[in-house]
Parts: sequence; structure tokens; C-alpha cells
Amino acid sequence: MSLSKEKMVAMFKTMNRIRLFETKLQEFFAAGRIPGFVHLYIGEEAVATGACASLTDTDSITSTHRGHGHLIAKGGNLKLMMAEIFGKSSGYCKGKGGSMHIADFDLGILGANGIVGGGGPLAVGAGLAAKYRKTKDVTVCFFGDGASNQGTTQEALNLASAWKLPVVFVNENNGYGISCPQCKSMAVTDIADRAAAYDMPGVVVDGNDVLAVYEAVNEAVKRARKGEGPSLIECKTYRWRGHFEGDACTYRCDEELKEWIAKDPIPRFEEKLVENGVLKADGVARIKAELAAELDEAIAFAEKSPLPEPSALLDDVYA
Repeated sequence: MSLSKEKMVAMFKTMNRIRLFETKLQEFFAAGRIPGFVHLYIGEEAVATGACASLTDTDSITSTHRGHGHLIAKGGNLKLMMAEIFGKSSGYCKGKGGSMHIADFDLGILGANGIVGGGGPLAVGAGLAAKYRKTKDVTVCFFGDGASNQGTTQEALNLASAWKLPVVFVNENNGYGISCPQCKSMAVTDIADRAAAYDMPGVVVDGNDVLAVYEAVNEAVKRARKGEGPSLIECKTYRWRGHFEGDACTYRCDEELKEWIAKDPIPRFEEKLVENGVLKADGVARIKAELAAELDEAIAFAEKSPLPEPSALLDDVYA
């Protein structure tokens, strides 16, 4: 492994932080403790972690409706995230955005997005701004297999290539656009093949291997920083839960789910770290205990925070 031990341990923490956060949200939603819908990232932790580990604090990301993992991987504050999801006034968007609309511009988190394919144009805008200002900042655009069929995404790929913008398109291909399997919505097997139409590199990686994701995205980020334009990285992965919590998942079989659970990215990475002497069993246990305590603090913060006042209904509303 070419990465430092500190970097790999940080990535391991990020993956576990995402898993703990999402698992707790699963419990809260089932108990009726949070308003609105949530789209969980369980099973896909390696993608956000590997991609964001390639970025600096001044780089940006655009996210999706399944965005908690992206936000956490880019450094999002768990307390503010949890409060927002609880609909509390102390949340990132004062409790008005909820799960699908969290943003933190100071961290380069340009926002989760309830519109499928909505992140592409935002990423191109950020890339154009970086080029205009002559910075070396890069934007990573996360999008799913369903979003890859949207006109907004194709237009974003085209403009980013035509203008050689510093954008890395990271496709999280979990096999389903809501309940529609990929094979029924497109003729290609690999979404990365579409990169050829825009004269940019297209790479397919194992999205459940955090190191493979990191290496591919890191190479694309370096290319973007040198002014060589965008890349398309397709990460083959799988969501363990439904499209949203409450989805009966009647469109997929138990055998398929069991096959992917066996490819769980977290124990795969943990095994590598232990085998290579980066972590020991007691170190793993200590990390998980620390993360659990961190999450408990975030939950306590959200629970104690007040709901928005009715008088604030129209505050920060611009349309």
C-alpha cells in the first residue's frame, strides 16, 4: 500500500462513521422518530470515502438524494447533519432542508439534491468558476446509474469536456434506478463506456474496494488539476437497503442481496489493514467505540435542539 498509515486509518474511520450514522437513521425512521424520507448509503461507503480522500478542503463535491455518505466523507458535522434530519433549527439548513438538501459551502459541499441528475450542472458551474479564477480546485460530481440517463448529466459531461473543466464524475452504479435494473434502462454494461463520446477517460472500478476507488479518483483529480479536463469513474457497488426506507424491495431477490453483503467494503478493508499491520484488533475496537460515542453526541444534540419557530417559516426562502 502506497498510502500512509494515518491516511488509511482515517479512511477506515470514515467508512465506519458512515455505516454507524446510516444504521442509526434506519432505526430512527422505522420508529417514526424523524420526518420525511431517507435514502440510506449502507453498502456504498467505499465510494464516498475513496473519492473524498483524494480531495483537499478547498475542493468541492455535488451530491445526490442518497447523500449522507458524501457529506460525512467530505467532513460534514454529524451534529448539524443529525439535527437537520430531525428537522431542528440547529441543523445545517435550520431544519427546513432535511435529508436531501444538506449543504456546507465552507467545506466545499455544494449540496445534496432531490433532483435526479441535478448535480451535474452544479459541478460544471463550480469547475468553470475554478478555471475562471485560475485556482487548482477540483469538483467531484457523485451521481447514480439512473442519473446517468438524464439529459442534465449528458450535458454536464459534454460541457466539462468541451471546456476542459476540472470536474471528476463519479458514478455510483448500484444496479438500480429506484426499482428499475440497469439492464432494462440502458444497452451498455459499463456506464464508463459513455466517456468515449466526450473524449474523456472512462474507468470502471470495484466500488466496494476503497483503495481501488481512491486510486482511480486520485489519478483523475491529478489530471484535472493539471488542466487536462474531466474524467468519468464508474464504481460498481450496491445499496443494501431500498431506494428509500419503506421500499419493499420486491424487485430484487434475497440471493442477490446476500451476494453483495458478502462483499461488504468495511470488513474487506479492515482485513487488509490488519494483514498489513496498519491496525490491530484492539485498535479496531477502540475506533468503533470512539465513533459510537461521537454519534451518541450528535443524537443528543439533535434531540435537545428546538424545532423551528412558526415565525421563521419564510426566512431564507427566496423563490
